[in-house]
Amino acid sequence: MFITFEGIEGSGKTHQVKLAESFLKGRGIACVITREPGGTGFGMALRQVLLRSQGASREPLSELLLYLADRHQHLKEIIEPSLRRGMIVISDRYHDATRAYQGAARGISPPVIDSLAQVLGIPEPDGTILLDLDPETSLARARRRNAGSSGDESRFEDEDLSFHRRVREGYLDLARRCPQRIKVVPAHGSPEEVFARILPVLESWLSQPERQR
Repeated sequence: MFITFEGIEGSGKTHQVKLAESFLKGRGIACVITREPGGTGFGMALRQVLLRSQGASREPLSELLLYLADRHQHLKEIIEPSLRRGMIVISDRYHDATRAYQGAARGISPPVIDSLAQVLGIPEPDGTILLDLDPETSLARARRRNAGSSGDESRFEDEDLSFHRRVREGYLDLARRCPQRIKVVPAHGSPEEVFARILPVLESWLSQPERQR
């Protein structure tokens, strides 16, 4: 099973992915935890280009192509081989992030994104957790986190509030159009409170008949 976690900057995805990993391992379920960008060596190199706040400027379509290159490598090197081995794969961001950030926020039309994804053979995940939080709170969280970090991955946190509002609306629009796959989880409260909302969703996916075969 392929599960993705999505949300705007500061929504708590990375922490919730770790809690999901602990839950699965506690149940004796083999899983692989990965992320985009940066789930492969190739992806780590692209991550520096894509996320450094002082990085070179780029056109939205150029940015899109870099993310798709990372995703294609990620699929072939990590996601698909792990799924073939019967493991659950959880990714911190995947293709819905491209639809929300490069699509809804940067203005690239969905048909362009979808056609390129089709050419590259990018599949949809089996299930997606969308952590939803108002952009004001989420962005403040993200900027506090970055202030205490020695890294430089704040390109998107440096965008203005209107950009993050467009990202959130893009995500929520996707959830409205794909309610069976994308489950919206309120991301306010402590990490433990948020995971308590996620847990029933994970348990329902694990109990599906196809998971029992």
